Amino acid sequence: QVQLVESGGGLVQAGDSLKLSCAASGRTLSQFVLGWFRQASGKERDFVAAISWNGGRTKYGDSAKGRFTISRDNAKNTVFLQMNSLKPEDTAVYYCAARRLAFGTTASLYDYWGQGTQVTVSS
Repeated sequence: QVQLVESGGGLVQAGDSLKLSCAASGRTLSQFVLGWFRQASGKERDFVAAISWNGGRTKYGDSAKGRFTISRDNAKNTVFLQMNSLKPEDTAVYYCAARRLAFGTTASLYDYWGQGTQVTVSS
């Protein structure tokens, strides 16, 4: 079993940066693919970014390309999402998720989820 806890969300202005963290407990994350998803009010949960177990492969959703960076520190059992040039449309609850081994960008493929952290970007 894996427990994931996100942190780092908050209220920022358009153009600001924010770094989200997701700390895991229960099991080491070294064999897990880690992903970030987000869900705006009244909308479906969307893929933001994913990173392979060793950090060698990353993939970003269209909204994140060029602005967000996913990274991980397996020694600290933590995954990060650096978000730059934030826009009001980035406002959402951000979730981290984990799945074993196979790389994926679909939410239904992930086995473990955090409780989410709210990011609000004002214009």
